[in-house]
This record gives sequence, C-alpha cells and structure tokens, in this order.
Amino acid sequence: MPIAPNFKSIYSQDWEINFMQCTPNGNLRYTDLCNMLQLTAAAHSESGGFSFIDMQEYNQAWVLSRMRLEITKLPKWKDQITIKTWINSLENSRSVRAMEVSVNGEKCIGVETFWAVFNTKTRRPEGMVLAHGHCEKYPENRATTQPFSKIEIDASKQLLFERKVVLSDLDIVNHVNNVKYLEWCLDVVEETIMSRKSIASLDMNFLKELSLGEVVEIHESNTEGQTIFSITKDSKSVFALAVNWK
Repeated sequence: MPIAPNFKSIYSQDWEINFMQCTPNGNLRYTDLCNMLQLTAAAHSESGGFSFIDMQEYNQAWVLSRMRLEITKLPKWKDQITIKTWINSLENSRSVRAMEVSVNGEKCIGVETFWAVFNTKTRRPEGMVLAHGHCEKYPENRATTQPFSKIEIDASKQLLFERKVVLSDLDIVNHVNNVKYLEWCLDVVEETIMSRKSIASLDMNFLKELSLGEVVEIHESNTEGQTIFSITKDSKSVFALAVNWK
C-alpha cells in the first residue's frame, strides 16, 4: 500500500474501553491493553507503507522480540484513551518503537518495544526490504524510565502446568501471538493476588516461536516484589515474563 497522504512520524489513535475488555473490577485487562498497543503499531505501519500486507510482498513480517510496560494506573471501563507511538530506531532487521497511553491528556502507561523483521518462509530474521527514510526517528524520546531488558530465569523455577498450542492461539504469521503468552501466565496468578496487588511493570522476552500442536510447560519463580514466569518447549525457553508488583 502507498504511504498515506496524512502520514505522520508520531501517530496517535483514540480508543474507548468497552466492558468486554475489562476485569470484574472494571479495569482494562493487561492482555487487551497489549492488543490495542499491537493494533496501534500496525495502523502506524500501514499508514507509513510498511504494513504486514506491504512486507508480505517480500515474505517479511514484523515480530515482537522484547516489550516493557510501566504502569502508573490502568484505564477503566468507558475511559477514552489515546495511544501515541513513534519509532526510536530502525536499522536493518531491528526496530525500537515507543508508545504512551494517556487518559484525559494524562500519561498513565509507558511502553518500549523491540521488533525484528522476520522472513515468513525461512522463519529467520533478515534486513527490511521496504524503504523507511520518510519516517523520522526519535532516539532520545523514550516512553519508559527503564529500557526493555533480558530476563534471567531462575533454575529453581516451579512447574505450574502443561499446555498444547491450539488454533485460537495463532495469528496471521501462523505462530502463537505475543499476547497469548502473557495471557497464559497471568491466568495462573491467584485471584487474591491480582485483586490485592497491582502491577508496576511488565517485561517480556519472546525467544522462539511456537506452532500449532506443540506442547509447552509454564514455570514460576518468586522473589520479593517480583514474579518471573517462563515458558519452555523441550526444556528450552521460548518466553519469559517478569511481573513487578507495587
């Protein structure tokens, strides 16, 4: 698709939180928040001429590698929110994208994401083919106080349960969508913990892709103020999540 006439290097999209996106206490679900972040990034890419459809002409797609969310407060049911996004860097096969969520003009969530260009036939990273010089980069304009980071997985982690990848877990790239990993992990947190505590930040490392029918194990380890989840296949890590509690 051609570059949109109204393309801007800093993109904003408004959303209204509906009841299907909320937990029983009326707060926006973390998974639905991540879905909206993903859709906003996709809309910005589409307006800039490097959407999924554009990149598929060269058998390429964006895949998420790392993500950090810093959460001051969660939007609630019927809130009107604005998600703003811009690119910090884009070189060869790698890109860092920043995002901010605000309610009534007040920032409540900051996000830093790390994306890779992925060949959907070879299933390997490669340099981006499409031109992106028209998109200004903002390397100094960070959305979080801390950057995304590598999560260290505790060897003494506890096995929680096994799961088999089903069709509803897959996205258009034919692998498990990144939000599904977060959903699997948060679903095993005790309801009393989720209702008693709030999350200050989430760090996610997406290490290897998963396909239909594969069986994984979900593990947990806890330290003061932090829970680390890891998902493994054949004893090899495919995803890690660090939940930092307030």
